[in-house]
Amino acid sequence: MARPLAPLAPLLLAAALAAGCAPLIPPLALPAAPVPARFPDTPPVAAVPEAAADLDWPHAFPDAGLQALIAQALVHNRDLRTAALHVQEARAAWGIQQAALLPSVGLATGASRSRVPADLNVTGKSVIASQYQVGLGLADWELDLWGRLRSLEEAALQAWLASDEARRGLTLSLVTQVAQGWLALRETDERLALAREAIASRNESLRIFSRRFEVGASSRLELEQVRILATQARALGAQLEQQRAQQINALALLTGAPVDAPARDVPLTDAMVADVAPGLPSALLAARPDIAAAEHRLRQANANIGAARAAFFPQLTLTTSLGTASAALDGLFEPGSRAWTFAPSLSLPLFTAGRLRANLQLSEVRRDIAVADYEKTIQGAFREVTDALAARQWLAEQLGIQKEALAAQAERARLARLRYDAGSAAFLEVLDAQRDLLSAQQQRVQTQRALLAARVSLYAALGGGAHTVAATPIATSSSPSSSQP
Repeated sequence: MARPLAPLAPLLLAAALAAGCAPLIPPLALPAAPVPARFPDTPPVAAVPEAAADLDWPHAFPDAGLQALIAQALVHNRDLRTAALHVQEARAAWGIQQAALLPSVGLATGASRSRVPADLNVTGKSVIASQYQVGLGLADWELDLWGRLRSLEEAALQAWLASDEARRGLTLSLVTQVAQGWLALRETDERLALAREAIASRNESLRIFSRRFEVGASSRLELEQVRILATQARALGAQLEQQRAQQINALALLTGAPVDAPARDVPLTDAMVADVAPGLPSALLAARPDIAAAEHRLRQANANIGAARAAFFPQLTLTTSLGTASAALDGLFEPGSRAWTFAPSLSLPLFTAGRLRANLQLSEVRRDIAVADYEKTIQGAFREVTDALAARQWLAEQLGIQKEALAAQAERARLARLRYDAGSAAFLEVLDAQRDLLSAQQQRVQTQRALLAARVSLYAALGGGAHTVAATPIATSSSPSSSQP
């Protein structure tokens, strides 16, 4: 039994030697986060907020209508579907690179028949020669003595992990985009309700002043002033209706399916978006998908340096086969027909015109670029969080001020009407008060939406729902089993 394995002994020895060699990937120490240890101080919120990374999106956005839209987007959004397929693509590329570490064994059969002329034959006679063979063999298997293939396999693995983090980041972005779109729609509906109230009130005033003008109790100037105020309210209503239609279309694009027009009588409230705690900047390194993806890209670039280093060393490839051969087809399996080949090949680069060194320099420069991108991603994440914290703080203060101003404008409009009815003020004073009241109402709703949008931005900037987002099912054309790593 030992003789048939004798030709494979060198092969097994070479494989053992290759497995014992470590790749030439340089050690990688991630750079320190180039941001302060803490976020800027902000006033305490009314309720105890939760950490964004521990708050999944159904709890971050408790509104049932918004939850339905987000769930629809996670299933039908085409960009997210493409991102999931890119993850599968990167996984397949890693599988191909991983398979290069092992030999490819195949079954080969062949037959040949040739005529040898008499002047080429030592017997002086022409002969017809036949040869038949069958066996197992492998061709051009590179023994990974210096870790070149394992470096490339590591780079492909990091590319796969980076693509999955990119998919996770796109999922989080999609959730927040739907939430922002929903808040914008709710803002438009609330502003439309206020505009309709103003339209009804001003149309009634126009009817009254038209009648008064007909009987000579009012001037033409007052009638036209009332008419202008009514047309301004109608123009605002038409503008808001256009915005509403466009916002529904934008949500339909995000969700990947038609969106039923939601009810218009759902005002903006603080309960629509949960408030979250900023935590420490160091938590962003684990929570933010874009930072994790940048880290994987950095590790991928570092692994490519190992492959570039290994290219300077000799490359050993093996071609071997084991089977039977015979001049007659019926003699393939006769005693003594065993045949084998063992053909190692060693190549060593001597002169490449600087190509190998330039390739190593290119890999090192790309690693340095990846380091800079990694640091920039961290800085960008810190800036997004601080911007959202500042917006949450100052928009809350603006909203309080605008509520006071709105109450003052409502009282001013009431007093101006009383003064006009008593004959102590011109109607222009009433018109100005009503116009300013409607503007204050609109601004209050806009600021309320901006404050909720700042909460959404903070949730996303902190990597909100990092663990639950990673587990969100994505609908693709592939079978469920094929999408599992």
